[in-house]
Amino acid sequence: MAQVSMTVNGKAVKRSVPDTTLLSEFLREHLRLTGTHVGCDTSQCGACVVHVDGRAVKSCTMLAAGADGASVVTIEGLAKDGALHPMQTAFNDNHGLQCGFCTPGMIMSGVDMVARYKAEGRELTEAAIRHELEGNICRCTGYHNIVKSIQDAAARM
Repeated sequence: MAQVSMTVNGKAVKRSVPDTTLLSEFLREHLRLTGTHVGCDTSQCGACVVHVDGRAVKSCTMLAAGADGASVVTIEGLAKDGALHPMQTAFNDNHGLQCGFCTPGMIMSGVDMVARYKAEGRELTEAAIRHELEGNICRCTGYHNIVKSIQDAAARM
């Protein structure tokens, strides 16, 4: 058993978990934060993306013990004081979702993408967004409205 302590969505948490517990399982099963979806368990779909110490991570490939001492933000932690994050608002306004299964991972990837491009002073083009989203699979939308949503959010952020 591993003793795991981290900050999740601004709150300190501490649990004893089996050594093999994935971060996605820790978030969903131990903390009941079910917005982090698990679609493939092989790091292919991106539905499980969360931020660990400010970087997008596929939580189905990271052990919970690997996040010990880290700051983790899930889709539930993006909204502040009842107001949606600009990326969440943009996905809603541009209908960047259909079934919604991939949406949390897309939003978390989008937030990370915009932050990195802005920090580096690079332009976030449609081609760049499509390239960045290669690790996130959506079976419903064809990505057009997802790309529009991320472009819109980049302007809002």
